[in-house]
Order: sequence, then C-alpha cells, then structure tokens
Amino acid sequence: MQFVVAFVLVVVLSACATRPETPPLVVQCGVERPQVCTMEYDPVCAERVSGGRETYSSPCNACADDTVTGYLRGACPE
Repeated sequence: MQFVVAFVLVVVLSACATRPETPPLVVQCGVERPQVCTMEYDPVCAERVSGGRETYSSPCNACADDTVTGYLRGACPE
C-alpha cells in the first residue's frame, strides 16, 4: 500500500514540476538559395550576416536574400 501511495505522489509531483522553456530554434538557410518563391504570407524574423534583423513575408523570401543566415518563425519584435 505504501508503494502505491509513493508512486501516486511521485506522478502527481512530476506533473506539477515546471519545465524550463526551450529557446526558439533558428532555422539556417541552405547553401542553395531559392530563386523563386510563392506569394504565401508566413512571416519570419531573419538574421543578417551583419547582425541585424528584418521581417520577411516567408522563409523562402528570407533565404532568397544572400545577406540572411537564418530565421525565426514569426515577425521580428518592434
């Protein structure tokens, strides 16, 4: 009986434990850059080689720019 109570207590406490948030992952642009992109709107925050950031309308449009190294999903913070 004590084993069952201990097991239930461990399960309940582990469910209540807070997990640290994982930082957003930067998606790196490939070596081959897109030449043509569709007109979809799926904004990304692109990181430039120079260190700046800019919002692009889609991952394809961001990686088509040779000055972009990678991107995060969603628009850049204002």
